[in-house]
Order: sequence, then structure tokens, then C-alpha cells
Amino acid sequence: MLSRSLYRLRNLSKLNGHSFYNSSSYFKHSVLITAFQPLLHNKPYATTTQHPASTSSLNQTELAKFAAIAESWWDAEGPFKPLHVMNPTRLAFIRSTLCRHFGKDPFSVRPFEGLKFVDVGCGGGILSEPLARMGASVTGIDAVDKNIKIARLHADLDPVASSIEYRCTTAENLVEEQKKFDAVIALEVIEHVADPAEFCKSLSALTVSNGATVISTINRSMRAYATAIIAAEYILHWLPKGTHEWSSFLTPEELVLTLQRASISVEEMAGFAYNPLTGQWSLSDDVGVNFIAFGIKNSE
Repeated sequence: MLSRSLYRLRNLSKLNGHSFYNSSSYFKHSVLITAFQPLLHNKPYATTTQHPASTSSLNQTELAKFAAIAESWWDAEGPFKPLHVMNPTRLAFIRSTLCRHFGKDPFSVRPFEGLKFVDVGCGGGILSEPLARMGASVTGIDAVDKNIKIARLHADLDPVASSIEYRCTTAENLVEEQKKFDAVIALEVIEHVADPAEFCKSLSALTVSNGATVISTINRSMRAYATAIIAAEYILHWLPKGTHEWSSFLTPEELVLTLQRASISVEEMAGFAYNPLTGQWSLSDDVGVNFIAFGIKNSE
């Protein structure tokens, strides 16, 4: 898969009258999903009865909301069809940023050879599997037991993907086990957790010093409300009604501050714009709706 060039990101805004970034610490790149796209989420992320956590950032309501459609993960024409179409572009961003950070060849068939990744909230494994095929040693975790069972069954169809370690657990539980990974990836998860700050602390704790963190989510903007909720859920019926709570979305500024407080410095942003006429995804420099961020764990 070809790597994608990334755009320079303008300063997003000022917070409480102070510049959000200084000259040595600003976003290097930015692209974003624009209006009227299939704003489909990977999965819920919540605690489970099998793996209770003493302190948790997770949300049981979100767990139940998505468990009902778990069987549809690998139905390319089902409710997750837009995510299947979008996946190559998400992987292009991940390949580009992580190859740059770890000094890997983005044109290699297996550029992530020798690296350990965790896919937090992995759903049925549609991101975990291609990461494994690119050479990474992948652990996929999800709080929905149905998702993990489906992910394991599908991975067993491919000798390479069968190497993925799937676990029905949470990031908090992996922290308690003192697990560490070169890259921690959580796509479309943070807007479903009860406590984003605690969730980011868990992601940071799972990341090795100078390791990578990739997070994607939806901006808490009026345009996002119009597209991700009104259009996607109530008009176009791309998603079940009630999939999103607008108040749970984070602005790019809020995500950056939250990650900074968790010792992760955001370096790059990218996103994907969907053209409903062509069914194709493309890059955009608009951060008004969806965004994906790449950060680096500060040296300990």
C-alpha cells in the first residue's frame, strides 16, 4: 500500500486566550473526514463481567449498544461496509506515520516486522489483521466477547492473521499486567468511554518510552452533529439511532491536552474525506468533523 503524504496543520485555535502550540510543539500534518460520509465506528469499549477493573474509564451502555451488531463485522455489504471501504486509507495513515517514526520502509511488504502493536477496541479484527500481515506482532483487545470470538474465527482462516492474540479485556487490565507495546492504536473508541482522561492514561501506560499512539475520533462541532448524528443516523440510516452522543465528542484541542497530560505529545494528524458520488476516500485539511492523531510517548 502506498504511503500518503500528510498536510501541514495550521494552529487549530487558542484556548483561554493562550496559544495552543508553541513554535517547537505544533501539529505537523492534518487531514480530516468531511461531511456526509459513513461515520461508522469500529466498536464499543466497556468493562466486561469476565474482566472487571477496579478503576475504569469504560461505559457499559456503549458495550450493550454495539454488542447487538457484533455478528456483522465481516459482512462487507452489511452495516460495517463503509468501514471496510475506509480501512485502506486508515492503514495508509498508520503505515506512513509509524514507518516514519520507527525508521521503517513504508514500501516494504512487512514494514512492521519486529514491532509489538495493540489494537484497543479491536472489534472483529478488520484493523488487526492487516497490521499482522504488515509484520507486526498484534494483540487485539475488546470488551465485547462476541467481537473477540468472531475475530478469532476469522483470523484462523489466514495463517498470518492466526498469530494475532485476541483477548476479551480492557486497556486498564493490560496496564495491571504491566504489558507494554511499541504502538498503541485506538480508532473510534475514545468517544465511547466514560472517562477519556483515564482512558488516555491507560493508553500511555501501555506505550513504551518513545513509542507511538494513534487515536481517531469525531470533533465536537455543529457540523459533526449534523453529519455524524442527524444525517448518518436519522436521515441516511448509515448507523443505528443513538450510536453517537454529541456531548461525548472531543475537539482536537481537547484531545491534544488530554494526551499531553498523559505524557503523549501529538505530532501529526490526518483524516479521510468520503465522496458519496464516487464512493472513494480522499485526504482533506478540514478538521471540522473527524480526525486521527499520531502521538509519541514522552521519554520516562
